[in-house]
Amino acid sequence: NYIFYTDWAWTSFVVFSISQSTMLVVGAIYYMLFTGVPGTATYYATIMTIYTWVAKGAWFALGYPYDFVLVPVWIPSAMLLDLTYWATRRNKHAAII
Repeated sequence: NYIFYTDWAWTSFVVFSISQSTMLVVGAIYYMLFTGVPGTATYYATIMTIYTWVAKGAWFALGYPYDFVLVPVWIPSAMLLDLTYWATRRNKHAAII
């Protein structure tokens, strides 16, 4: 039973990590190509951070150590992505540099 639950947890972790990374990449590409709204990457990162907390809480409730899964720090990276995007645009936001 222990092996089954351990395998299940690691499989969930891998799927979860892939889905988070996919969300970040798709969100960033969509943001850079199609939208002019600032803060979109940070919005995606906030959703992923909350999702991470919920998933980590679920694993903790199942009896796994709280540090079983590292929590990715999405928001600072996404904020930098937002700033970089606007800093490289040829508009008033270029003043960020």
